[in-house]
Amino acid sequence: MRVLVTGASGFVGQRVVQELLRNKHEVVVLTRNIAKSALNLGSHCKFVQWDAVSVPSQQAFEGVEAVINLMGEGLADKRWDDAQKRRIHDSRINGTHLLIKAIADMPKKPKVLVSASAVGIYGNRDAEEITEASTTGSDFLATLCKEWEAEAFKAKDLGLRVVVVRTGVVLGRGGGALKKMLPVFKLGAGGPIGNGKQFMSWIHVDDLASIYVEAVTNPVIVGAVNGTAPYPATNKEFTKALGKALHRPAFMPVPAFALKAAFGEMSSVLLEGQRVLPKKIKEQKFRFHYPTLEMALKETAY
Repeated sequence: MRVLVTGASGFVGQRVVQELLRNKHEVVVLTRNIAKSALNLGSHCKFVQWDAVSVPSQQAFEGVEAVINLMGEGLADKRWDDAQKRRIHDSRINGTHLLIKAIADMPKKPKVLVSASAVGIYGNRDAEEITEASTTGSDFLATLCKEWEAEAFKAKDLGLRVVVVRTGVVLGRGGGALKKMLPVFKLGAGGPIGNGKQFMSWIHVDDLASIYVEAVTNPVIVGAVNGTAPYPATNKEFTKALGKALHRPAFMPVPAFALKAAFGEMSSVLLEGQRVLPKKIKEQKFRFHYPTLEMALKETAY
């Protein structure tokens, strides 16, 4: 199958491309910087230039049967001032809109669109167990994700099967949440955030990449899918497990007021939580390689 991927140079995108190639799929990458993408992803992909502010070229879609949309400004890249929130919003909503517009103009359309979303759509829910059928929230992230998904679901009207993957905290070597956390924990200065009771819905990046490929190839999967591991953990449990994996103490709490001062509104992502369960993907007998936090951190913490 020929699969077109946006956001392929990111931490998750690179693993998704690797998993597609491992499963013998052809990969077309839409990218702003062909040289950089080729360096990151290797010579086995086809690269097509796209500035993400205009409709992508029809040439990019020749022979494409599936589209994986991973584009978006990193949530933790900068403090959330109004300008950054606008960049976070526009990089997702406008980019997805342009992608759907290109598909709409195609005489022969792909069969499926798998587009990124996030568990932030559910809002702060404390210890409540959340599945794909749960209600959504109303804060900035929840509203953003709802708009993002709404753009993706417009492809349904074009005859495509649409899947949105609501991703949790992504763990893996060389990127994701651990990239910023590991230096602090290696110094023995890590610890719970706030009261530590908030749930973290996490997933290993290799399992997430496999979920994307499963969503592309399994015609039964439709609509929202929670891209999380089956056993979410509280922040306190997470920091304890990370300290253990690194053989370092992890008892120095980070007070809520310090996070709010440092990160502003973005601190809510760290201080609030969701206990999200991957009900739909488990119903498909999907096999997690890293179902427990201990297994994931043993592989990623180094």
